[in-house]
Amino acid sequence: MLAVSVLCVLSCAWLHTEAASRLKSPALPIQSEREPLPSKGLSGCSFGGRFYSLEDTWHPDLGEPFGVMHCVQCNCEPQKSRRGKVFGKVNCKNIKQDCPDPDCDDPVLLPGHCCKTCPKVGHDKKHTDPMLDTFEFHEKGKDKEDDLHKSYNDRSYLSSEDMGPGESRTDFVALLTGIKDSWLPSSSGVARARFTLTRNSLAFSVTYQRMGRPTKIVFLSVDGTTAFEYKVPKGNSDMICGVWKNIAKPLLRQLQSEQMRITMTTASSRRDEVEGKIIKHRALFAETFSTILTSEEENSGMGGIAMLTLSDTENNLHFILILQGLIKHKGKDPLVVPIKVQMVYRQHVLREIRANITSHDPDFAEVLTDLNSRELFWLSRGQLAIAVTTEGREPKQISGFITGRQSCDTIQSVMSSGDALMPGKTGGVGSAIFKLHDNGTLDYQVQVAGLSSNILGLTIEQKPRRRNKRSVLYDLTPEYSAVTGQAVGSWSRLEARHIHMLLQNELFINVATAHNQDGELRGQIKALYYSGLDAPRHELPTPLAGFFVSPPVRTGAAGHAWVSVDQNCHLHYEIVVAGLSKADDVTVNAHLHGLAEIGEMDDSSTTHKRLLTGFYGSQAHGVLKDISSELLQHLDQGTAFIQVSTKMNPRGEIRGRVHVPNSCEAGHKGDTEETEAEEVLSRDPEELKKDPHTCFFENQHHAHGSRWTPNYDKCFTCSCQKKTVICDPVICPALTCSRTVQPEGKCCPVCDDKKEPKDMKAAERATENPEGCYFEGDQKMHAPGTTWHPFVPPFGYIKCAVCTCKGSTGEVHCEKVTCPALTCSHPVRRNPSDCCKECPDEERTPPGLEHTDMMQADGPRHCKFGKNYYQNSDNWHPWVPLVGEMKCINCWCDHGVTKCQRKQCPILTCTNITRKEGACCPECTDSIEDDEIVMKTPDKRRNWRH
Repeated sequence: MLAVSVLCVLSCAWLHTEAASRLKSPALPIQSEREPLPSKGLSGCSFGGRFYSLEDTWHPDLGEPFGVMHCVQCNCEPQKSRRGKVFGKVNCKNIKQDCPDPDCDDPVLLPGHCCKTCPKVGHDKKHTDPMLDTFEFHEKGKDKEDDLHKSYNDRSYLSSEDMGPGESRTDFVALLTGIKDSWLPSSSGVARARFTLTRNSLAFSVTYQRMGRPTKIVFLSVDGTTAFEYKVPKGNSDMICGVWKNIAKPLLRQLQSEQMRITMTTASSRRDEVEGKIIKHRALFAETFSTILTSEEENSGMGGIAMLTLSDTENNLHFILILQGLIKHKGKDPLVVPIKVQMVYRQHVLREIRANITSHDPDFAEVLTDLNSRELFWLSRGQLAIAVTTEGREPKQISGFITGRQSCDTIQSVMSSGDALMPGKTGGVGSAIFKLHDNGTLDYQVQVAGLSSNILGLTIEQKPRRRNKRSVLYDLTPEYSAVTGQAVGSWSRLEARHIHMLLQNELFINVATAHNQDGELRGQIKALYYSGLDAPRHELPTPLAGFFVSPPVRTGAAGHAWVSVDQNCHLHYEIVVAGLSKADDVTVNAHLHGLAEIGEMDDSSTTHKRLLTGFYGSQAHGVLKDISSELLQHLDQGTAFIQVSTKMNPRGEIRGRVHVPNSCEAGHKGDTEETEAEEVLSRDPEELKKDPHTCFFENQHHAHGSRWTPNYDKCFTCSCQKKTVICDPVICPALTCSRTVQPEGKCCPVCDDKKEPKDMKAAERATENPEGCYFEGDQKMHAPGTTWHPFVPPFGYIKCAVCTCKGSTGEVHCEKVTCPALTCSHPVRRNPSDCCKECPDEERTPPGLEHTDMMQADGPRHCKFGKNYYQNSDNWHPWVPLVGEMKCINCWCDHGVTKCQRKQCPILTCTNITRKEGACCPECTDSIEDDEIVMKTPDKRRNWRH
């Protein structure tokens, strides 16, 4: 709800800068002094600490609690200076008004979208085997983007909310083999990399064979330069997990158009280097089995991967082979080579297919029909192999064993009473994590809490064919302990069909009690995508239930969370919730609390509270910095808890106690990166200069994330955002006292009364009273009951939003300023930073009294300049057609009379004098700064006259 409000705020505030530019200069990020653009030699735009190429488009990210403004689109427009130099100009507009009208009756708004769309229509039911369509090899340029995400299964029982997070993802794959040079033997290694793109982060899972553990993974752009480098941590696993975060838009475009490559090297020598191209593939969505194909021949540079899946209703095994290095041919015309593909069990050939491949297209797709029970059994145990052999004088062969698809994602489930076959509200929770091994064994850890009745059954099931007809596949009840509330064990007899259903999110886990024999808790078993956070997913997460809320809440929702503290004392968290109603699903927020003492977790004992941001649908993950030493001690002692709140239960829907042992000390590791940077600034300026994110401003280096008051004007606040300096005018709080005074050296006036108003006292008590609200935008504590305009880097103060600290709950509530209804036909915005438009004075004057205002000698009068109206004491730069804004001339309204004056330039005594382009006054060459400083125009109280 807040994101929608801020969306309107932005559409009112900065999307009208074009129309209001004649009044005030729009606020844009600026470059730090003596620092080049992020991409030297390239023209583009710098916005929000990032660099964009010309004609790039993006949605601005305001950070929490606002998030990405999907209905706001910014683009970098190419411009030309007077000297013919091309540069970029940022232009943002609201695109919601351009949304087309959906043809359906009930359009839906998908996560990450601005416009409503019609629900996707199910697949054509004419085909007896939908896999023939879905698992068809992806031909470049012939398939639409949406086709990559189509499901081949009938998953109509899944709601759009459940599928929401997956709708915005794109899957890629890469086959990495040795690089064959004429003077250097190629590597024998083969690797397979799977990628999942969500928003602007790319998670990757890499498996490899016949090579040592790699030391680094490098992503190469279209011109062969390094786009991103990942240093592989040491370990013994053959699985590498990583995330490439915040991918720049040009590189994102290269990735989507399949123009990027990936290399992987070991520390031994270049002989172990493997390389491959990153491509999209429709088969990734349906893949449930896979294999890496390697050669017994040393330094061959040959390899392949196979993606396999079972049909929905028949025992047909579909597979696609991606091959590399089998055909040595450099001619322009394609070379046709016959191959044979064999399914092998212990050197015995079970199936054989002969086909032709070409040097230009060495991939192959086929279906093995009607697998018998023995073949399916060997498939489930990882004992079935694929062998691909070229036929001819010098046959080449690669082979590998088929196993269930492996990745860095976590197979998990949250069991809630809201998702039970007969939905209810118990306040209980179930939580489970699973690990699938190559031999088909499934390890499981399950915990149940908050149920008032004894547990009779704990089972893994598939979707019931009838509502009350359960279909049990495996019974976990014998491993369940009522003392610990947990069940730990292994399911060693998974069939191939079960593995297929498990990896397609088609299995469920059910908890039945004496109160309800069919089940009081139920959850879908599905993969939680790898996020790169330092959270121990191999351990059981913290259960979140309404039973743990004080007083307990009988809710149908449940959840679980992984929490850890790293060596820098930053908190990493991942939260998954289930069983929420549609009304609550869009208003979920979570907090981390600390307790005054060990005991009942009631709100009265809460002393510390921090908001956990990053919710997307039913999931949230992020890193919490700037944690107080007291809260870290609560985590260490196990007296902290995570609480998830919703619209229906703002004081707590579900909750769970968190115990994270740590050795963080006050004032040291627990500080934020920004505070650490400021400490470095005061201790060793030389070290700060080496930081690539440091800003240079007014002959001083400032750390990334730091804020300060500039020397030239106390009514501005500047911040450093990755080499970019952004300066914003200070918005003074409204005072309720009758007399005010302006302190020397301060920007805002204060009350002159001996007895200060209540709200001012509360503001000062915010630093003394541990209770209050912590706001992520300005990273400050606010006293209960106080209100303020949110400060959101890098955009500064958002005047169209007002935030309030609720003293009872410690929550920050932000809402859009409600503008009054206007009756005039041509409303105007007095200043670009103003939230609401107003009627011009002459339009809102009652009929017959149009000139009354001008006749009142004592009252303030407005001024008309061109087509615009200004209130008394307003100041502006005049706008001249074809010339533009005259920034060297300042005009102001003086009781109905417009007065203008050119800026007075100082007398220079130096010999080398020059004038920069666009500057008002000449300058000495030895004092010229390399980068111009662009600031947001101060409010109407800040007049400059000479």
